[in-house]
Amino acid sequence: MADHQPSLVDLHLFTEVIRLGSFARTADEWGMSPSYVSKRIGILEQDLGVRLLHRTSRRLSATAQGEQTYEWAREILGNVRQLRDALADEVSEPRGRLRVSSSFRLGRNHVAPAISLLAKRYPKLEVSLTVLDRPVDLLEEGLDLDIRIGGVPEPHLIAHRIAHSHRLLCAAPSYLEARGMPQQLDELCRHSCLVFRERDQPFGNWRLVGPKGLETVKVTGTLSSNNNDIIRQWALDGHGIVRLADWDCALSVQKGELVPVLPAYRWPADIWAVTPGRLSESAKIGVCVRFLREQLANGPYALRPAGIPMPGQAASDSAL
Repeated sequence: MADHQPSLVDLHLFTEVIRLGSFARTADEWGMSPSYVSKRIGILEQDLGVRLLHRTSRRLSATAQGEQTYEWAREILGNVRQLRDALADEVSEPRGRLRVSSSFRLGRNHVAPAISLLAKRYPKLEVSLTVLDRPVDLLEEGLDLDIRIGGVPEPHLIAHRIAHSHRLLCAAPSYLEARGMPQQLDELCRHSCLVFRERDQPFGNWRLVGPKGLETVKVTGTLSSNNNDIIRQWALDGHGIVRLADWDCALSVQKGELVPVLPAYRWPADIWAVTPGRLSESAKIGVCVRFLREQLANGPYALRPAGIPMPGQAASDSAL
């Protein structure tokens, strides 16, 4: 009898079951029934001649053979994706599934509408966008591309700069009228600061670059949140000083809804497209990165900086 060769689809399904830890969650994401997912994993186990999963009523976990199969499957599927991308180069039209992540505000207001335009230009791309305000592990979470604000500390990832940006301090006029405008950085500890748990920053520590170089100040306040939309709205409501990306506060500064605070201080917060090394030459990722760089610089949903010059810098030179 001929050996049964495992299906690539079943291998992919198995990696998703391991990543999500559930037949039901995998079925929901793939548009299948949990029983069908379980059946396909059973067929894969028969094809390989090993048991891949420990199944209980509460959870799934990989057997020793399952963990080995998971590592091999990821390598095999990665090679298949690279093959498809190489062949796609020949027909100059990217295709296939692309998993993208970003933070809430950047993702919703800029990345999502840019991806809408990308999908119209390249209809054979299947793009899934996840937005969340926490660090992501691209490999563990099965992501191809993370559009993030700030540094890229992971040495195994490749970062492509999408746009230059800075974080600035600002507050509503009503707050500054009531509490006064701080004149020195160390005065922030006596002010109410709206603290957001950012993806690349320790909670409650604001790092800023000013006349003395890099400085860190511990800030506190009565309000904090893990959602940047909430923090921003609280700032507009006059509850305290906030640290926002220049493109995120630009319109509010122009309207006078927010006022720059300690303009000599800011923090670099460039926008990066981050990819796993093995996908860095992917045709579909390359197209997406180039498209996002173009759209976020000059498109209808571009990141418009606040245009607040550093001391001694002409306003006309301040746009990044």
